[in-house]
Parts: sequence; structure tokens; C-alpha cells
Amino acid sequence: MDPNPPFFTTYKALLDSQPHSSDIDQTVIAEECELPIIDLNCLNGKHHEEQCKRDVKVAASEWGFFQVVNHGISNSILDRLREVQFDVFRQPFQKKASEKLLDFSPENYRWGTPRPTSLKQLSWSEAYHVPLPPSTDVTKASPRHIIEEFSTAMLRLAHQLVGILAEGLGGYDGTYIKENCTRNTCYLRLNRYPPCPVKTGVFGLIPHTDSSFLTIVRQDQVGGLQLMKDGRWITVKPNLDALIVNIGDLFQAWSNGVYKSVEHRVMSNPQLERFSVAYFLCPSYDTVIRSYAEPAIYTKFSFGEYKQQVQEDVRRTGHKVGLSRFLAQSA
Repeated sequence: MDPNPPFFTTYKALLDSQPHSSDIDQTVIAEECELPIIDLNCLNGKHHEEQCKRDVKVAASEWGFFQVVNHGISNSILDRLREVQFDVFRQPFQKKASEKLLDFSPENYRWGTPRPTSLKQLSWSEAYHVPLPPSTDVTKASPRHIIEEFSTAMLRLAHQLVGILAEGLGGYDGTYIKENCTRNTCYLRLNRYPPCPVKTGVFGLIPHTDSSFLTIVRQDQVGGLQLMKDGRWITVKPNLDALIVNIGDLFQAWSNGVYKSVEHRVMSNPQLERFSVAYFLCPSYDTVIRSYAEPAIYTKFSFGEYKQQVQEDVRRTGHKVGLSRFLAQSA
């Protein structure tokens, strides 16, 4: 009745063939830092509102990541969602992979990495990708109700941040993003990172950028999130009072490179399991993404085209290429 996916049996040949993966060993050592912290309460006071907005814009352009406190998501919602995560992820692996559990479908359950060819391509984690269309006949105590309550609050927060960031581009209000990123087009990813005793060092989640406009994350006290800053990896110090916000590829393209979608990863832990939940602000697949300014760094593309290209690159090369596939000819 083991809750952990069968990493050792599934990837045995890969683990046996690469017992001393040199460059992954080095990634464990990284300086710990605290991301910029934005107190959103300051938006309610005339004296601090403009400074708060400037802080958001600077963090998004210089870091691509920041933290928000007093964000309006109640501890009650966060704690109830965490209990749901505990309940579903600690079910036996075979049930997660084959049965509907607590409103979660096995079709939305993911683990590991499809067809990795090296340890650098292996993610030692499991997740539920949860679509967010409105549900009917939902009881107040059900996991689906908790998810809907959480996602509604997250969408409100994401739209608030979009408005601030769009305003920083010269008077825009973010209407285009808000109208195209609705509760029906966004999704949650519930993550669990089991302990990973492999001594050569394996990623909990391989390096990547997000294909969203914005991603909002709540992590636990275990830590392990790292991001690329000034050409080196830094470890994000956990802050249970804060939510982490990061810029996605779509916002980098729409802002014409003003806001940065930064590469990040999760390091595995040999003794402790880690939980996180991520909310992805995404549009429908037919939404066209184009730069707000000219000359544009990137060609216009639909979100569906972007996702299809990402999937093709991962299938062919083992990793995501991302926005560089859509550079304008003049760039």
C-alpha cells in the first residue's frame, strides 16, 4: 500500500547507468535568499499605494519572482486545501493511478518524467493537474468546493496583480489578460515531492519556465525551490505567511520582455516530503498572444500553438525550448 510512485523500478536502468552524475551533484549547493516581499495591504493607503505598485513592477522585471503577504487568501482555505492534498497523495499509488479519489481523476494524475534519457530530465515528484470549470451539485465540505473556493480567491488575486503590472507598461489596465484568463481556463497543480534517497542528486522538478501569464504558489516549510538569478541558482527561503508569484512566458511575450519569465526548479530532499500548490493564470487555447508594443520581440502566436510547440520540443529533445522558438525575425 505504498503511496510513492515506483521510481526505482521504472527508472532502474537510468539510475544504474548514471551513478555519478557530476553536474547534478553541484546543483544542491546554492545560496539561500528571501525573495522581494510585497505587502498588499499597502494598496489600501494613499501614502503607500504607488510605492507598493512600483515594488511589484521592479520585482517582476528584475527577479521574475516575488512574494506577497496580506494577499486576501484566508488561512482557513489554505489549511483545508492542504488537508485535501495530504488525503489524496497518501493514498496507495495504485489507487491514484487507476481510481477516482476525492474528486480527483486518474487522468489528471502525473508522476516522474516520460522517457527521460538522463537524470537531468527526471522529476522525482507526483502531481494532480486540476482543471477548473464550474461544478454543480457540490457539497460545502467536498474537495471540489474547497478547490473552487481557493481558485476563486486566487483568480481575484491574479487579476489584481495583472492590473498593477499592466499599468506599469504605460497606462494599460490588463483588460485583455483578465478577459481571456477566466476561472474556466486556469488550472491548479497539486504537488507532492516524496523523499529521494538517490545520492547522486535528482531534481524534484526539472528546470523550466511556466507557460502561463502568472503562477501563484504556496509552498510548505521544507523548501527546495530554486530560481536562476544573475546566472546562478539561488534557493528561495520558505515563508509560510507569503504566496510566491512568478511571471510566465505569456506575460514576458505580452510585455515585450519587460517582465521576465525566469527558469526555476525544485530540488529533491533525501528525508522529507514536500507539498506545494500552484495556480496557473492561463487563457483559452485559441487566445492570441501579441506584444503590447512595437517593434515586437516575439511573433504573435496562440496559446494552443505555444503549448503544442512545447510538447513537441519535449518529445524530441527532452526539454522545453519555450519563447526562443517565437522570436521575431528582426530580433
